[in-house]
Amino acid sequence: MLLNPSVTRFAVDANVDKVTLRVGNSFLDVLLFGATVVSWIQDGKERLFLSNKTVLDGSAPVRGGIPIAFPHFGPSDAFGLPMHGFARISRWTYLGTQSVNPSEATVSFALEPSGVAKEEQGKWPHEFKLIYTVTLMAESLKTSLRVENTGESSFDFTTVLHNYFAVNNIDNVRVNGLEGKGYYDKVNKLKVPEEHNKLVSIVTETDRIYYNVHSASVIEGGNASAIVSSITGFDDVVGWNPWKEKSATLKDFQEGGYKSMICVEVGKIDDPVLLGPGQMWVGTQVIV
Repeated sequence: MLLNPSVTRFAVDANVDKVTLRVGNSFLDVLLFGATVVSWIQDGKERLFLSNKTVLDGSAPVRGGIPIAFPHFGPSDAFGLPMHGFARISRWTYLGTQSVNPSEATVSFALEPSGVAKEEQGKWPHEFKLIYTVTLMAESLKTSLRVENTGESSFDFTTVLHNYFAVNNIDNVRVNGLEGKGYYDKVNKLKVPEEHNKLVSIVTETDRIYYNVHSASVIEGGNASAIVSSITGFDDVVGWNPWKEKSATLKDFQEGGYKSMICVEVGKIDDPVLLGPGQMWVGTQVIV
């Protein structure tokens, strides 16, 4: 339903470090550093978790919001790149407003090899262009990553949109939509053929990659606090919470923060994307 333009605020504001979108009572902040969404406020409530110990000055990856992992998810020794690749630690180019009206606001960002963080330039020997498009609506958020091979040789990649969701108490949180799906338990280094629980609870350090999942819900107190859907491209879902012991080893993770967050991330992990010269891939998620 189109919101009444006579009573709705809608705008896009940009400065050298951050782009702010506003539609009705929803607000979104996106840093140029990493093209990282760091805040999504809906009717006065913050939907995303952001550690109060993270830095937003571009000196380190953002702990929270929606960081982008590319060209690989997790650690990789292949090219000497840092954890989750270079996309989240590079300064993206703001391409401007694609649309803004009473029902939605859309902005885009780009990253090419020349924009990769200086200390990482040249390590991944491929020509590429990333376009990240963010659309804020009154009741939902859509983010889309486009990967283009602009070079003369093929390359493969994995990628994740690392959604950190804010919750009131992790003890009351369940994740729906994973039943019947196989997964890899990274904590215990164990491949599990099938998830038997309809509602998955978090009671210890959790780091799992679920395969062939296109929608998952974060349930708190019996109600869905977030529904994550892959519209195209993303075939996997990562569930992550560092719990007490692991979070204490992360210098940018606030004390006790594990109680108020859960990551439910869309990704293309198990089956890497292979792009030939001139080819393109798009992955899109919608969160309500």
